[in-house]
Amino acid sequence: MLIPKKVKHRKWHKGRSRKRNVELRGVSLSFGAYGLKALESGWVNSRQIEAARKAMSNFIKREGKIWIRIFPDKPITQRPPEVTMGGGKGSVDHYVFPVRPGRILFEMDGVTKEIATNALRLAGFKLPVKTTIVYRNK
Repeated sequence: MLIPKKVKHRKWHKGRSRKRNVELRGVSLSFGAYGLKALESGWVNSRQIEAARKAMSNFIKREGKIWIRIFPDKPITQRPPEVTMGGGKGSVDHYVFPVRPGRILFEMDGVTKEIATNALRLAGFKLPVKTTIVYRNK
């Protein structure tokens, strides 16, 4: 699964919600002819990214090429169960990628439109955000 090799800060602040809740970067297809685009915001963790990748690569039977356009680098901490208040922040449990609407999550090329559409649809089921399939304008 995807986790950072080395991080500058082991634990992050949670952050505040932003006024503009749409993505400005990573909103167009860069590598492939077909892509999976997020329609809502949420956190996508490394297990969900790996599950979506496996679903796509299994469906296309190792034909074509898949690009993962997101990488989970935000650490999420968690305290053990039944621990009293105080005692500081919990240890890092997993990593997530904060997705905002408009972000391209996966790209695909080298397969037909029908195969790509079905593979990306299966990948979208594995993710916690609503997605749509986009195509490159020829």
